[in-house]
Amino acid sequence: MLLPKKVKFRKWQSKRTNPIKITPETRGTTLAFGSFGLKAMTAGRIRSNQLEAARKAMTRAITKTGKVWIRIFPDRPYTAKPAEVGMGKGKGNPEGYCAEVRPGRVIFEVDGISAEIAKEALRKAGTKLPVKTKVISRT
Repeated sequence: MLLPKKVKFRKWQSKRTNPIKITPETRGTTLAFGSFGLKAMTAGRIRSNQLEAARKAMTRAITKTGKVWIRIFPDRPYTAKPAEVGMGKGKGNPEGYCAEVRPGRVIFEVDGISAEIAKEALRKAGTKLPVKTKVISRT
């Protein structure tokens, strides 16, 4: 799983998530490396284990021929409290890392494989993620 080598702050404050005020992404919205990509259509936080599950599903589908690029990196720590713990007593301990994704962000890119295999592989990867996705192509 992906995680940063070192972080400046152990715990981050959680942002307010008003769905009306979520603006589309301005960076990373076009294909930069591959011919096909997986683009996020909704906003959300993708955890490092979800990203890894999507990557594994995609690489199994494309076999050894293609190349995969991961365009997001989980650098935001998230916390969780243990099960059946009462309210109060502070914030929970850091559990892992996630990446914030806004609509329009390219998550994965692939190249070196045929169009139908690429689209199927990216579709399988999209089912593992907590955001709605769309397969895009350079043409």
